[in-house]
Amino acid sequence: MIESFLDRMVSQLRSTCKYYTGYPKDLGPSRIIPFTSERQFVQLLHEGRPVVVAFTIKCTYTQHLDKVLEEAAAKFYPHIKFVRVECPKYPGFCLTRQRNEYPFVEVFYNPEQAASQGKSVDPNITKYSVKVLPFNYDQSVYGFREYFKKHDFKYSETN
Repeated sequence: MIESFLDRMVSQLRSTCKYYTGYPKDLGPSRIIPFTSERQFVQLLHEGRPVVVAFTIKCTYTQHLDKVLEEAAAKFYPHIKFVRVECPKYPGFCLTRQRNEYPFVEVFYNPEQAASQGKSVDPNITKYSVKVLPFNYDQSVYGFREYFKKHDFKYSETN
């Protein structure tokens, strides 16, 4: 098959231009961690890195948010983890956030064992305190970068 001049020109543009946004970027394998259980989520928090959590439902805005999350997760990997929670599959976890507009994003960080254990029914249960911040910046890689700078999260960008 013979490539036309236009095909060669576009191919050259895609391979050399860092800021060409009209073509999907090759981000490699997905760095977004799918939510499977609260236990897995707690284990992720104990790694000591901030965790960006997107609470999603099926809608057109979620499709846009997924693309942004994929790019941000690739950019800030491994310093900041990204998790997607499909709320129809895990309604209990989503309802604990007490929000009714979906999709939304929150940032969890700094898990610490709670100072006051109080009365516990099961001695095998350990309570933890986790700081949660709402993400109210522009939902883009730039927005995540500015948010992380403001809140002094340690990260280095890849790519």
